[in-house]
Amino acid sequence: MTAPEDDELVAAFESGRLGNEGFRHVDHVRLGFLFMLRFPAWDALRRFSQALARMAAASGKPARYHETITWALLLLIRERIARWAHEHGRPPSWEEFCAGHMDLLDWKDHVLKDYYEDRTLASELARTTFLLPDRRVNPVVT
Repeated sequence: MTAPEDDELVAAFESGRLGNEGFRHVDHVRLGFLFMLRFPAWDALRRFSQALARMAAASGKPARYHETITWALLLLIRERIARWAHEHGRPPSWEEFCAGHMDLLDWKDHVLKDYYEDRTLASELARTTFLLPDRRVNPVVT
């Protein structure tokens, strides 16, 4: 079940009414969580990416949109929602998700460092095209 403020947040983000100023990493993750709960994966990736690219362009910094970071985080969020739902028989609330996945909320030492070489994420190719992880990560699948 989603709260009305979640509906408004998603609508504001997609319509471009949500400004980039004061928009923190945790806000990105929360919106990613909402999109991955609400939409099929491809639709969520497309809609979120388009809205984020518009937000970057509207702030005068279109190059800030980074496709590999965006898609990788969204796909990690999707996987973790699915794992939670598999274990608990329902998707997590935002609070439950945060409590169980603090590594997604820390941008300074972000989780993608486990999956990507720094030089890969710094590349123009990664900024404009989703690249698969280039570090060997073996998550435990249950």
